[in-house]
Amino acid sequence: MAQERVLIVEDEENERTGLAELVSGWGYRTETASDGVEAMEKVATFSPFIVITDVKMPRMGGIELAEKLADMPEDVAVVMVTAQKTTETAFHAGRLGVQDYIEKPIDFRRLRSILGNISELLQERREKESLRRNLRDKGALGRLVGSSPKMQEIFRLVELVAPSTASVLITGASGTGKELVARTIHDLSPRRGKPFVPINCAAIPETLIESEIFGHEKGAFTGALERRTGCFELAEGGTLLLDEIGEMPVATQAKLLRVLEDHKLRRLGSKVETSVDVRVLAATNKVPEEAVAQGQLRQDVYYRLNVFNLHMPALREHKEDIRELVKSLLAEMSDKHERKVADVSEAVLNLFQNYAWPGNVRELRNTLERAVIVCEGGLIETRHLPPGFGTSVRPAAHDPDAVHLGVGTTVEEAEKQLILKTLQVTNNNKTRAAEILGISLKTLHNKLKEYGRAADTVTAPEE
Repeated sequence: MAQERVLIVEDEENERTGLAELVSGWGYRTETASDGVEAMEKVATFSPFIVITDVKMPRMGGIELAEKLADMPEDVAVVMVTAQKTTETAFHAGRLGVQDYIEKPIDFRRLRSILGNISELLQERREKESLRRNLRDKGALGRLVGSSPKMQEIFRLVELVAPSTASVLITGASGTGKELVARTIHDLSPRRGKPFVPINCAAIPETLIESEIFGHEKGAFTGALERRTGCFELAEGGTLLLDEIGEMPVATQAKLLRVLEDHKLRRLGSKVETSVDVRVLAATNKVPEEAVAQGQLRQDVYYRLNVFNLHMPALREHKEDIRELVKSLLAEMSDKHERKVADVSEAVLNLFQNYAWPGNVRELRNTLERAVIVCEGGLIETRHLPPGFGTSVRPAAHDPDAVHLGVGTTVEEAEKQLILKTLQVTNNNKTRAAEILGISLKTLHNKLKEYGRAADTVTAPEE
């Protein structure tokens, strides 16, 4: 536990010194004062986080002391100690935001609990202030980085939703940082001291996914040699991320819905229901409305998870963040591989700025990690990048977002290919495609009618 500074204000010397010794033994740094006047002098030099004060004292009592502390810019928690709690005293204390009351003779077990609770609250406030400072000064929120308007909006939404218990559906292309967003939501929530358990629904065979999520009893099926705790129980009190929720079998989604609604689950092979307290976040690289229409995602599960939606932009949509991302990722990778790589050259940065990044931030991370490993000095040069990176005149064949236009292509045909390719990249999400193209949704629909394409049937342009 961090050593919180506690000021003990009591006019009876024996009680004052005895309480100070006791609180020090609990791991707090303590100072004492005999009344409110001396306490204010100690506040100026000791800067306590918590003040434990008697109510009735000479020169300045506890209520007047609390009034003065309430007017200070620093956040000081006050615990009142009184021989007899009166209505008038309680009124004044409540008005001044006194944290808690304890009556004499002091119940030391209760006092220790009060101090522990206040310390947790203070730690939470400090962490949030640190995050806000990073957000303000460095363009960072937890492990998320970016000063662009798109990322600043993501930060704002994360800060709004994190303290709540609402389910969140995080959408966006692969590699955009959906799991990082989920972890940041968890880290900013009251559940941050409990487990964060991510599970990738696309990486688990259909025959095993129910066991992974809900657990099973010994003998529930062939090969079940012992009881297994599922992800919901592993995340008890914390947060569960269901990544690629659109890949979860529909039959499993029906069982998931029951847990989401009742907060109870039944392990495979068990007749007993187990209560769970878990916040569920979900992520998908599909357009959820289309996944529902195609029967890949149950509509009731979608509505239950989509209480709050966060859409992560592709890296090509906020390239102004590449400089900050590079710095953040280089620090991480240099530490991981015990290197001292501080930056990239201007030539490398220019390549990064002009590259389409089909793999998004994950591809940037992998590119930098390779470069850090092969770099001999402190600066990454173009020779440290993967062979052929960003040097082709024709877009690389592995870039699925490229539109290939030959000499002689008309403006109308170029426009058509760009629109159809953008729809393909956004999985036919016409709202997103219109945003990327910088046109209205109505214009997009009109263009599709011109091309003789059904609104929900879009194929890729020919290479």
